[in-house]
Amino acid sequence: MKLLSVNVALPKIVEIDKKDVLTGIYKMPVKGRVWLGRLKLVGDGQADASVHGGAHQAAYCYPVEHYAYWQNRLNLTDLPYGTFGENLTISGLLEEDICIGDMLQIGDAKTGVKVQVTMPRIPCFKFGDKIGFPDILDEFLRSGKSGFYLRVIQTGEVAAGDAITILERDPQAIDIRTTLGMQKMDEGDAELLKRALKVTSLTPLLRQIFEQRLASQG
Repeated sequence: MKLLSVNVALPKIVEIDKKDVLTGIYKMPVKGRVWLGRLKLVGDGQADASVHGGAHQAAYCYPVEHYAYWQNRLNLTDLPYGTFGENLTISGLLEEDICIGDMLQIGDAKTGVKVQVTMPRIPCFKFGDKIGFPDILDEFLRSGKSGFYLRVIQTGEVAAGDAITILERDPQAIDIRTTLGMQKMDEGDAELLKRALKVTSLTPLLRQIFEQRLASQG
């Protein structure tokens, strides 16, 4: 498991449907070691704090293994790292392999970072506009190729080439793909929802969604 690229961008204004929209999705790879603080990477920013950023979404990971799938699906010849708005392009760690609450080490224990997996990424209209396929959002969601967000436990520096190590697995073992299904696609029975609610680090947003779904199931 490895970090292949660190990608950042400050918010800028783009035109979407003849309207000026502020977005930070145009991430670009940067060289060298980059400081990952509690809320973001140095040089990075989010446009809409109501849905992006914050302690539970300090950095966004996307598996490089999905790049070939989308390249073929969208008939695009070149997808540079950062295409999906991710801060960290990674390899060897898919949505079925990693669970909410899992602890990861990126880089070495002294200068690297310790992070916790928090939730899947839900795509927005800015992503569809960026890649030139505004109608792709539902397909992207249902593909399960969401990537995942991180909470920073120990700040430090990250760089392309850093090893990624799983330090601790959450005992409930609710993987990111399963979490995505429960969050946005009405998947999961009452027992699974109850198990997810036992994740001690569960984000307030997911806890609210799962509690509402559980109540609706009677």
